[in-house]
Amino acid sequence: MKPIPKYIAILLVIIGFYACASTGSPDGGPYDEDPPKFVRATPEPNTKNNTRKKIAIEFNEFIQLEKASEKVIISPPQNEAPEVKTSGKRVLVNFYDSLRPNTTYTIDFGDAIVDNNEGNPMGNFSYAFSTGDTIDTMQVSGVVLNSADLEPIKGIQVGLHKNLNDSAFTTLPFDRISRTDSRGQFIIRGIAPGTYRIYALMDGNQNYLFDSKTEAIAFMDSLIVPSMEGAVRQDTVWNQKDTTKIDTVIQVNYTRFLPDNIMLRAFKEENNLQYLMKSERPKTNQFMLYFSAKADTLPTLTGLNFDAEKSLLVEPNQKNDSILYWIKDTVLCEQDTLIMQLDYLATDTLGQLVPQTDTLRMVNKIPKERRLALKEEENKKKEKERKRRMRKGDTLSVETQFLKMQVDAPAALDLNRNIILKFDEPVESIDTNAIHMTVMVDSVWQDTPFILQKDSIAPRQYQILAAWQPGQEYQLTIDSLCFKGIYGLYTDKVQNKVKVKTLEDYGTLFLNIVGAEAPAIVQLLNSSDEVVRQQPVNAKNTCDFYFLQPGTKYYIRLFYDKNNNGKWDTGNYEEKKQAEEVFYFPKVWEMKANFEFEETWDLKAVPLDKQKLDDIKKQKPDETKKIKDRNKERAKNLGRV
Repeated sequence: MKPIPKYIAILLVIIGFYACASTGSPDGGPYDEDPPKFVRATPEPNTKNNTRKKIAIEFNEFIQLEKASEKVIISPPQNEAPEVKTSGKRVLVNFYDSLRPNTTYTIDFGDAIVDNNEGNPMGNFSYAFSTGDTIDTMQVSGVVLNSADLEPIKGIQVGLHKNLNDSAFTTLPFDRISRTDSRGQFIIRGIAPGTYRIYALMDGNQNYLFDSKTEAIAFMDSLIVPSMEGAVRQDTVWNQKDTTKIDTVIQVNYTRFLPDNIMLRAFKEENNLQYLMKSERPKTNQFMLYFSAKADTLPTLTGLNFDAEKSLLVEPNQKNDSILYWIKDTVLCEQDTLIMQLDYLATDTLGQLVPQTDTLRMVNKIPKERRLALKEEENKKKEKERKRRMRKGDTLSVETQFLKMQVDAPAALDLNRNIILKFDEPVESIDTNAIHMTVMVDSVWQDTPFILQKDSIAPRQYQILAAWQPGQEYQLTIDSLCFKGIYGLYTDKVQNKVKVKTLEDYGTLFLNIVGAEAPAIVQLLNSSDEVVRQQPVNAKNTCDFYFLQPGTKYYIRLFYDKNNNGKWDTGNYEEKKQAEEVFYFPKVWEMKANFEFEETWDLKAVPLDKQKLDDIKKQKPDETKKIKDRNKERAKNLGRV
């Protein structure tokens, strides 16, 4: 082997030195920012008289399908869902159902198709073929909102029926179908000329018809007649050198499909199927019954191994569908199993309420042996604590147990609220003479009238009402032994001082309502879209809210109270009754102290789907998929800009 010449060896060392000094990673070239492009399909788009059940759609690069089950919509709906998958540069669709004769099939991919490497979206893409001699090209579009709060409903089916009978919605699958996006928007494609009824359905069992009251639905009172017309829109061409400036504005002719502003308000019907859902004994001294729907009467409960009439205190909710039973007898509380007969009304297979009798066994969650062991352990801890206090000279070795009472009496009391008393267990008796309310007058506490009132909604809660005067200081004193609970405990003495806020501490909102067509109620909402206060619109179509907290954001909702029951009511398809209409004032008020807002609200001035502000919407729109502009950053890193 010949030795390497000296000059060549030196050259190799120099090349190696510079190669080792360059530690940066090599540039991989420009990023792919081009979305996939359609190349061909088998059969070709808009093919007529097609009989193939396997569809192959090819693109110019490798692709993926994002959220195919959510975004890809095939119409008409299929009894057995077709298989939709990707294979390299192709999307493959395999129909399992027989193809209907003389029918246009559409496969709407939305923005599900993206390239394999960078995830660049192709944009809205759809494919169609027909098993007959014509391709149906009509389409209708709109939005679906929740009737109660105008929230966009995502993923609800929207379908058309050629059969105009009301029974079609409950007995036949849709003829054409779509699904809403995150904004509640939908487009139904491939429609033949004609007259249709339109519905929305949150289809729990995927049979494309309304057969359960647990499914949210929407329907229109009027018919849908698809049409099209020529239209012109303006498109903006941006300057390529300065993308902040408009280069030209051009007019583009296009076909407008109508109607394109369908508004569907979805609701769940009130469930009137009555049956016992669940029974449980969460604590030793209580058990619960849960029913599927509200009831006019309470069930009858008969103890089979105890005296229910003497031993129980019943605490139902307003609808009588959730009932809490307190076991007053402390000896009975320790009984492991309570056996009882329950008589109530239940819905039969014909939808009629009929008498039903069940035998229930309420078992203590913790066995008696375990309860005794826990009690003994607790007593040992108390005895240990007592001895520790005795060693320190604390003579109050025995702690007195009191009935727990929470007094909600803020130091700065609002003019429009009262003092609230809350208890952990039912109250058996009250000594009203042990309650005292005084007001500070000329530096002297003087007695003032008050009313103790049991809350009509919240259980185990009482209100103390008085003629609160702005700026005045009050003192509530409740003597010990005032309230007695069902287990024999009494409340301890409490004393609270409150000072009522002045009128200058609040803001006021005056509303003038325009366009109300029925008795209406206005609701004041907080930032969580929860009702803070509500009141009816008066005969002058005005509604005023006083004593509003400064620094607080308020929103406004109105609903038509057609039956004058003071609450929003849902709809009923069988009765062709829509849910009561709801409107939002598209504005937020940040209240100021000692400030008055006066607003005129035209209910119809803003489209329904634009009324509710985004900051209180719970259904936020999905982020719009965009092509990634990464080559600018690459050029910057390479020092080319």
